[in-house]
Amino acid sequence: MKDVKWGIIGTGRIAHKFAAALKECEGAGLFAVGSRNVRKARAFADEFGFEKAYGSYAELAQGSGVDAVYIATPMASHFADAKLCLENGINVLCEKTVTLNCAQLEELLEIAQAKGLLFMEAMWMKCLPLYLQVKKLVGEGAIGKVLQVKADFSNFVPYDAGDRLFRADCGGGALLDMTVYPLTFAAAFLGNEPSEVISQAHITRGIDMSNTVLLRYQGGACASVYSGFELALKNNALIIGEKGSVVMGDCFFCTDSAVIYDENGKEKQRIELAKRVNGYEYEIEEFMRCLAQGRTDSELVPSCDTLAVLRILDECRRQWGLTFEQERL
Repeated sequence: MKDVKWGIIGTGRIAHKFAAALKECEGAGLFAVGSRNVRKARAFADEFGFEKAYGSYAELAQGSGVDAVYIATPMASHFADAKLCLENGINVLCEKTVTLNCAQLEELLEIAQAKGLLFMEAMWMKCLPLYLQVKKLVGEGAIGKVLQVKADFSNFVPYDAGDRLFRADCGGGALLDMTVYPLTFAAAFLGNEPSEVISQAHITRGIDMSNTVLLRYQGGACASVYSGFELALKNNALIIGEKGSVVMGDCFFCTDSAVIYDENGKEKQRIELAKRVNGYEYEIEEFMRCLAQGRTDSELVPSCDTLAVLRILDECRRQWGLTFEQERL
């Protein structure tokens, strides 16, 4: 396969991690960077070896000639940035949470389908070797029928009014930035269609500072997750089955280790799978594999899964009475 000409929109922290992994992926061409500040774009391009730098996202989308673009802008900008790229015939890998709500994602998927383009959520967790190995073992019955999933993602983050995490106009809050991980994890092992969603949140200044979500499923299985900026936790995940359990190590969404226990709590198997670069390489390779095969949806991160989790996120905000200004326009 010829090199995929990659572009990146946004030059923040996540974009730097992505670019570092992109450099190490065979078949990935570092082609263009777009920023709202051309000097930032040029500095980023020089740091990682991209050929072109643009001072606006529109310039990159309309004139760079990239095959694929990674969108690393704040949450509230994802919809407009992804739509711009799709309408200009560019395949899109979009940072999570992909859009503010399910309706926005549905519109993007309609455009992608009409143009025969690939749109994929950059849910790197679902492409990591350890996650895939645990998913395989659980699917093969290593712990029997899954009864419960518990996962946390909570860090203490000092309040900063200028930080996108705390800005409602940027789509800030714990729900879209953090809760998307444990909910995606829970849905992967229990299913995309919970029969009930129960949630509560600490809301201030138009965002949720922390939240708790309980998912109930037909047959009695359930998931519980806690996320937020107010408390530092170990951020591990527990999958409980009829014949044992799996514990994903600290920071379950990017850990290199997991332990399987039997029904008596005795260790049965320890899994250690280190990342080759920093973890982002696997979602890049999955995206390029889909392009090489002419696929418009990923098997590892299918759009149906992304839509299902967004529906849960929408329901949480409905229960809280929380909307973003962009949704009211």
